[in-house]
This record gives sequence, C-alpha cells and structure tokens, in this order.
Amino acid sequence: MSQSSGGVIDMLLSADNFNELISAMNYLDIVAGKNNDAMDKLVSTQQKLEQTQDTLKAQKAEAETAKDQAKSAMDDAIAARKEAQEEAAKKLAAQQAEAQKAVEEAQKAEKDGQTTFKTESGNTATVTTPTAGNNASNSSNNSNNSSNSNSNSNSNGKASSDTSNTDAVTWTARDKFVQEWTGRINAYLAGSPMAGHGKTFAEAAYDNGVDPRYSPAIANVESSKGLYCFKPYNAWGWGSSGFIDWDSAIRAHVAGLASGYGYTVSVTAAKKYCPPNWQFWYSAVLSNMNSI
Repeated sequence: MSQSSGGVIDMLLSADNFNELISAMNYLDIVAGKNNDAMDKLVSTQQKLEQTQDTLKAQKAEAETAKDQAKSAMDDAIAARKEAQEEAAKKLAAQQAEAQKAVEEAQKAEKDGQTTFKTESGNTATVTTPTAGNNASNSSNNSNNSSNSNSNSNSNGKASSDTSNTDAVTWTARDKFVQEWTGRINAYLAGSPMAGHGKTFAEAAYDNGVDPRYSPAIANVESSKGLYCFKPYNAWGWGSSGFIDWDSAIRAHVAGLASGYGYTVSVTAAKKYCPPNWQFWYSAVLSNMNSI
C-alpha cells in the first residue's frame, strides 16, 4: 500500500504544470472508479453464487424429501394391498368346504349335460369348472357365442382348484404391476369387444386393491367379454345402468367390486352377485380367473 501511495505521489509531483496535474488526477479517478466497479461486480457475483448454491441445496433437500415421501407412499400402498390379499386368503380358506361343494355341483351339472345357467342380469352363461392344478377353460361364453375355448395353466398353483389362487398376484410398484397385467389381460380379451383394454383393468385393479383377474373374468361369464351386454358397455350384468365407454365402465365396475364384493371371487361374493345360480357363477368366474 505504501509503495502504491508513493507511486501516486511521485506521479503527481512530476507534473510539469497544472493541466498535467489535473489530467493525472482524472486518470487516477478513472482507474479507481473502474477498480471499484470491478470490485462491486465481483462482490455481486459472489453473492449471486452463494444465493444459487443455497437455492440448489434447498431444492436438493426438497427433492430428497419428495423422493422419501413417494417411496413411503408406495411402500404403504403395496403393504395395504398385500394385507388385503392375505385377508382374502384367510377368508377363502374358511369357505373352502362350501367352495368345493359349489365346484362339485358345477362339475356334476357338466356331466349331466347342463351346459348353461342364467345370471342375475338374465344373460345365459356357460357352466365351466376349474380343473386340477388350476388349469382352466377360457370358455365361459354366452350361449349365442360359438367361439372356441382356450386352456391355460396358472404357473403358481399354490391354491386349491376350488378357490382363487391369491398368490398368483404379486403386488409391486404401480407401473410394474400395470405393465405385467396389461399384457396378460389383453391376451385374455383378444378378439372380443373389450380387446385392448387390459391397461384400464390393470390400473383400476391396482388403484382399488383387487385381484386384476376378477373383473375381466366376470365380464366373460356375464357377456362373453362385452359381446352380449344387457346395457350399453355393461359387460358384467352389474346394476341396472349402462356406461358411455369401456374405460369408465371398467373403472366403475372394479371400484364396485372393491367396495361391495371383496378382493377376489369368493362364495360370499357369488351369493351376492348371482343369487339364483351362485354355485355355477362362482365356478365359472374362478375358472376364467385361473386362465388369465
């Protein structure tokens, strides 16, 4: 600092005249001003940098919090669905004897030549039964439909053929669940009026916490997958109203199953859904679920 001050004084004293002195002083003012401006800009830049760093830290903290909350919500959702699944398995076990009797009655009807039964909505459905090892015939069609049936096997096979195999459904993150079941349900619906709506069924099943096979299976039993609807877009013989499209109809029906009939097909649900022939209805829905 002393050297700098000495240099300035020497420069002023070396002026030959007053004008040179004024010029030198003006020059020093300009230099000082530029230095001050540069310093101000540096300070301002530093402050902005600090503010940006603080903002980024806050945003990162918020993102981490949001991520943790999302994971917690997902974990809670999966846990709730698994709990409902386990509860359903317990109820099915308690109804095992009655379920077995229902399937046996359907098997006897098949042997005796009875091929159809009336649903609650008045539609005619085909008598079908789940086979040993959870193989099932995808043939619960309306009597007016002569399409061929398919036979598939449930790879899990942990449940009796008389009750729904709850272990066939693995509850995961929503996107993964929807992707898996969209493909399986679309394969089941192929060639029907409801073809291509597997994603809607899968999304609705996840959002309502029910077996994703439940609603599609009922649609086949009640209307051959939408071919013979007793009301517009009502493929399930459900209620007394129609719908404006498949998307809204599917979501409404799955929500209705969740609130009124339980996680998956059961003796209790069958008695409520199709009182006149609940045994045949139960057997047919179970058979179709096993084939998805």
